[in-house]
Amino acid sequence: MTPEFMPQMTPTTPLQEGESVQHSFHPDRAAYWRDHAWLAAGAMGCGMAILMILGNPHVWTGAIGGLAAIAVRAFYLASDELKARWDMTETRLLGPQGRNMRLVEIAKIRKLGSAVQVITHAGDKHLLKFQADREDTIARIERAQAMAGNR
Repeated sequence: MTPEFMPQMTPTTPLQEGESVQHSFHPDRAAYWRDHAWLAAGAMGCGMAILMILGNPHVWTGAIGGLAAIAVRAFYLASDELKARWDMTETRLLGPQGRNMRLVEIAKIRKLGSAVQVITHAGDKHLLKFQADREDTIARIERAQAMAGNR
């Protein structure tokens, strides 16, 4: 792919006049690998269960297949997923690939694994993936929301 067609994993939305980035949310490498370890454990168990149900005498191969599938996925996606960044300004949350929402448009913020899910009043859902401290991420967004609502 040529550079102009490659997905940007950092915010590309220009800042408005007088707006500045107050905080940037970066993915945590340990959370990324921990999530993939849990995925691998689940895939291994499912693979073995399927083979057992099918009557395959080599049930153990399901574990190898599940581990291999998640390992390939994890190593393939790590370079992009660990570059993703969300920026929060006084009034907006700016994400990768042109994601952009005003803080007052956020209806709900919740935990989802190691991610923080942000849902707008319009129903749009966004994930700030692999956060080291989800509670801190939520608290920062909620504080900024309160400040934005007072403007």
